[in-house]
Amino acid sequence: MPDSGNKTGPAAVLTRLQDATNAHDIEAIVACFAPDYRNDTPVHPARGFVGNEQVRLNWTQILAAIPDLAATVVACAVSDETVWSEWEQRGTRPDGSAHLMRGVIVFTVGDGLITSARFFLEPVDDGDAGVDAAVRRQVTPGSAP
Repeated sequence: MPDSGNKTGPAAVLTRLQDATNAHDIEAIVACFAPDYRNDTPVHPARGFVGNEQVRLNWTQILAAIPDLAATVVACAVSDETVWSEWEQRGTRPDGSAHLMRGVIVFTVGDGLITSARFFLEPVDDGDAGVDAAVRRQVTPGSAP
């Protein structure tokens, strides 16, 4: 991750969020987000929400279910107040199965807090049939995506 040298700049906030997540520190996670934080999930619009209290509810549930969760920022780019970040989250569910999510989150940061995000983090589907089948499903009427 780029080091802006600024403790409240976008790169520093991203580092704080990753560290708080890996420490499983709910208060530190929530402290990264503005009270009126807005989360947009373009692929699943109904999952969008406003407010850092929903961040608290989400992460309380996630960390309870995945007690060994580890988050890695794979790559990021900062432009002004925008941080494009690629994430990987790994852990183990209570039934012993693997939890693995990867994707991109585009954050907007202001005054040392995350004010909004466009969220594209999704569960990894290792069992998919491959690119040809996936394209066919997307373009064939009546096919499930």
